Amino acid sequence: MNTPRLAALAAMLGLSSAAPGAPLLLGQTPLTPDTGSVAVHCGALIDGSSDAARHDVTVTIRSGRVESLQDGRHADGELPFLELGDYNCLPGLIDMHTHLTDRPIDTADLKVFYTRSREKQLTISEENAAVTLGAGFTTVRNVGTYIAWTDRDLRDAINQGKAIGPRMQIVGYYLTIPGGGGDLLIPGVQEKDIPAIVRVGVARNAEEFRAKAQQAIDGGADLLKVIASGAVLAYGGVPAAPEMTPDEIAAVAAVAHAAGRKLAAHAHGAQSIKEAILAGADTIEHASYINDEGIALAKAHNVALSMDVYNGDYIDTEGRRQHWPAEFLRKNIETTEVQRQGFTHALAAGVAIVFGTDASVYPHGQNARQFPIMVARGMTPMQAIKAATSSAAHYMGWDDKVGRLAPGLFGDLIAVRGDPLKDISRLQQVQVVIKGGIPFKLPGKPHA
Repeated sequence: MNTPRLAALAAMLGLSSAAPGAPLLLGQTPLTPDTGSVAVHCGALIDGSSDAARHDVTVTIRSGRVESLQDGRHADGELPFLELGDYNCLPGLIDMHTHLTDRPIDTADLKVFYTRSREKQLTISEENAAVTLGAGFTTVRNVGTYIAWTDRDLRDAINQGKAIGPRMQIVGYYLTIPGGGGDLLIPGVQEKDIPAIVRVGVARNAEEFRAKAQQAIDGGADLLKVIASGAVLAYGGVPAAPEMTPDEIAAVAAVAHAAGRKLAAHAHGAQSIKEAILAGADTIEHASYINDEGIALAKAHNVALSMDVYNGDYIDTEGRRQHWPAEFLRKNIETTEVQRQGFTHALAAGVAIVFGTDASVYPHGQNARQFPIMVARGMTPMQAIKAATSSAAHYMGWDDKVGRLAPGLFGDLIAVRGDPLKDISRLQQVQVVIKGGIPFKLPGKPHA
């Protein structure tokens, strides 16, 4: 772990120490997570569950948990006090589809994962995590990593206070068929020359998938992820075409649910979306070619869609500039607009849509760029905010932990200038980040 480098990065982001003598110090490693206490006076408060904002509210966080929400300004002499009367406060945001161990510049040549050390990958991961937290995302699901278990390394470092980053649920590795969207096969490279660490989740039938799924659970995975259809950013796959069979998906779902875990299914194609829902998936990732049948099934089975409707713009501009493989660029064009149309249709039908961005396809920390597209494609600003707070928490099984500002939940709070209910792009400029009562980003010295 490169502590000096991370400290420098944190300082650049405004995530390190405050001025000497300040009553409220910013979190810096090493730290004990979820132990902070602070009273925060908010000019306006979106609590994550209510349909309207409250005004002039004090949120008291004690020992990492929300203790109370009181109307008016209440400075507790025992606690540090943060005056945010000119700000709008919200719960910490949740991204349901990230890859904190990866970064976009590696997409041009995925062979880098064949030789990169775990230590180097963890350093990259910690940098990504710090940037993500600084953007106001205090919780994420990390739904895939090429070098197996590097997401577990990152999660554990954050939980131990050795790294700065969001709360994480991790999968450990992709569950995928040979040559599928989660298998790092690259044209021109023989399989014998590919390190086993990037192919840990490759399986060939229901029994093998069941074993690989149990191995992930035993290794510490918080949820499981299957690659049910072809992928955009993978060689040879066809996003609209199935890769895993219904029996294989069902085998993984059975292992996940027996262990009290959720199953996320990467599924672009209409057939794979249908098969994954019927096999027991809890969320569908991407859902690019969802049709009326898939929409009806998602609603009937209470399955949420995590639709990454921003990153197609990044791929078609920066990905093209960085000379990403032509196959990837073509498949991105084929899926971007149809996915956005599917988003609108699913929303109108009443299907749950959670905030998930595929962070790592674009630079980490830019997650909130997706909000304006969600609003442009049919959501109200409050619906988009709930998709990234209470709704996301519900579908990741963390209702009792995050997603709302309510007594007993973790003290995760962010603040922005301006009203995000009038201009959702305000969420792209988060000025305050508090996680577990510990401030990691502040606009200046708080008042005593």
